[in-house]
Amino acid sequence: MSFTADVKAELSNIKDLQCCTRAELAALLHVGGAIELRSTGLVLTFQTTNNAVVRKFLKLFKELFKAEPLTMTKKRLNLQKNDIFIVEIEDRVQDVIGALFLQNKAARFFQEIDERLIAKECCKRAFLRGAFLAGGSINSPSTATYHMEIQTFSESLAEDLKKLANVFDLNAKTAANKRGFILYVKEAEKIADFLRVSGATNELFSFEDSRIKRDFANSINRVMNCDIANEEKAIEAANRQLELIAKIEALQPTDIPKSLEEIIFLRKRYPESTLHELSFAAEEHFGHMISKSALNHRFRALKDYLNELTFEREERP
Repeated sequence: MSFTADVKAELSNIKDLQCCTRAELAALLHVGGAIELRSTGLVLTFQTTNNAVVRKFLKLFKELFKAEPLTMTKKRLNLQKNDIFIVEIEDRVQDVIGALFLQNKAARFFQEIDERLIAKECCKRAFLRGAFLAGGSINSPSTATYHMEIQTFSESLAEDLKKLANVFDLNAKTAANKRGFILYVKEAEKIADFLRVSGATNELFSFEDSRIKRDFANSINRVMNCDIANEEKAIEAANRQLELIAKIEALQPTDIPKSLEEIIFLRKRYPESTLHELSFAAEEHFGHMISKSALNHRFRALKDYLNELTFEREERP
């Protein structure tokens, strides 16, 4: 199963407090519901492709309204994996709409979140849980990016969900997409907070474990890349120094200063060593350590010495 499916499976098994049943069921319908006018009257429908979610919806509905709505399945087009589960509510539709505040004062359905549904903190959590069950998804923590979203068809509902999520300091944002509007969270720490707030404790541990492993692997890679880059720079510098030494030796000087003779010896003896390694090699060969800064200074002096030699040769008649 995907990480999203694992999260929804855990959330679907949470036993709601009595006061939270209405909030979670309302969220499920706000996000995944629709209203139809048929010859028999108004019909409320709820759709999902997740078996655990449809079971949770039916459980909550039976608890609250003591009725069992019609449930059916439909095959998806293009050989897509999951069937569509459809729940149809034909009886007591007006009672359901009123009890769950599915219609606003402008007679529009599935728009704002009525404050009476989320008066308690536990009910706020339940509403977020229901909204995620109906239209949410989370990228696997093993992927390159962290992303959690809840798809809605109403801008006002997306904005209300953002306000509700940010009660818990989730730094949620909204955006438009092809299917409507989404609430989304991008930060790994805030996605972990959402899992905690909604009650997905086991998947929170799984998320954090995967994230820590991935971040640790990334840190190792960064260190290795940095080491490789530093090694490449050291080799490039050493090659330039060897070219400089070759040019000096081609001129066959007779009065090379002792300090320059020492670094010429060290570089030719250890052509791929770093300055740090040459510093210790100096102690082995000459009985005294030459600091990295002193080695740098001597290599600069070596370049100046080559310039002097070249100038002198050019000045000779």
